[in-house]
Amino acid sequence: MMRPDDHGVERGYDMELHRNRGALVLPLACVIGGGVLLALPGEHALLRRLVAVGAVLLGGGVLVGLLRPFRFVIGADGLSVRRPGLRRTIAWAEVAALALARPPAREGLPSTPRLLLVPALGALADLPADARHPVDGRAAVELLDLARVREKPVEVAAALTRHAGDRFVDALGGAPAADRSADHHRTP
Repeated sequence: MMRPDDHGVERGYDMELHRNRGALVLPLACVIGGGVLLALPGEHALLRRLVAVGAVLLGGGVLVGLLRPFRFVIGADGLSVRRPGLRRTIAWAEVAALALARPPAREGLPSTPRLLLVPALGALADLPADARHPVDGRAAVELLDLARVREKPVEVAAALTRHAGDRFVDALGGAPAADRSADHHRTP
């Protein structure tokens, strides 16, 4: 499905996910705060410098990870993924199943929705299985933590339903993704 973007240009994909930039605030504050501490003169300079250097290194390391290239596109030809650890286009023929699921909470912390992929037989052998499909327990690859993107799980589910069809399962609960997609496209 082609949609015009903000400039009226047709795009050949349905949905491009965008990284959630809200996580930049804390590491940026660490880097700036550490820089300020390094610039201050006074007593206890060694301890203050150690703390400042630690803050700059920690914040800088997190910033580098957050600013790495990211691309996730759901389209008619498949998924185009560019994130740390994965950089490729995954054709729909290489996908046996996709699921939006919420893994069990660990140590009392709530979990966030994840997009899981079960590769087709003989496809994507280089991707390590690090999850399980929520319906049938097949080995799966975690493609995306939806807490890291701006788009809502409902929007992602609608795009996956349009393009992945029967391969996709929305295990987050509520109405099935196909029903939400049908409501969205229904005309009065």
